Amino acid sequence: MAKGETFEEGQKAAALDEAIILLGHGSRVPEAGKDMERVAARLRHKYGYPIVEVCFMSRLGPHFPEVFEKCVNLGAAKVLVIPYFLHSGLHLILDVPAMLQEQAQRFPGVSVQMGRGFGFDELLVDLIQTRIKETRGFRDVRQMVLPPKEMYPVPSGQCEFVPMPPDEAAKYRT
Repeated sequence: MAKGETFEEGQKAAALDEAIILLGHGSRVPEAGKDMERVAARLRHKYGYPIVEVCFMSRLGPHFPEVFEKCVNLGAAKVLVIPYFLHSGLHLILDVPAMLQEQAQRFPGVSVQMGRGFGFDELLVDLIQTRIKETRGFRDVRQMVLPPKEMYPVPSGQCEFVPMPPDEAAKYRT
């Protein structure tokens, strides 16, 4: 940090060659990622990160390989990937790291670091409390008007939901 420079200025200067990628799951619903895009915009505005992008593992995209390459082309020498996932399931344990390793091979001079998903954080407790308070004012679910399922078709060969009977699920719990 230069003499007289504040910590925040030094942090911003050091981050000019750093990109942040928020990585979500993906959805058949075209607007499903809008909130994550809003978070990315706020990170740019509030903290001054010059490169903050969003992408998805599957479905509509944009997908990680293209967004990663975009960040590299914008000058990123370090890419921090923040999984936009609540639970540490198979995607965070295996699928995402494998995908990141595969793509990192394309750009050996670029450091790729994977952060943690949201998991437990005291801030989530407060967020859930906010949701509890607002939910008290909502209507009963029986009054909800749902969109037709045909608006969100399931691609051929894929399942919409994979249920697992409780006795089968018990085999996988530790």
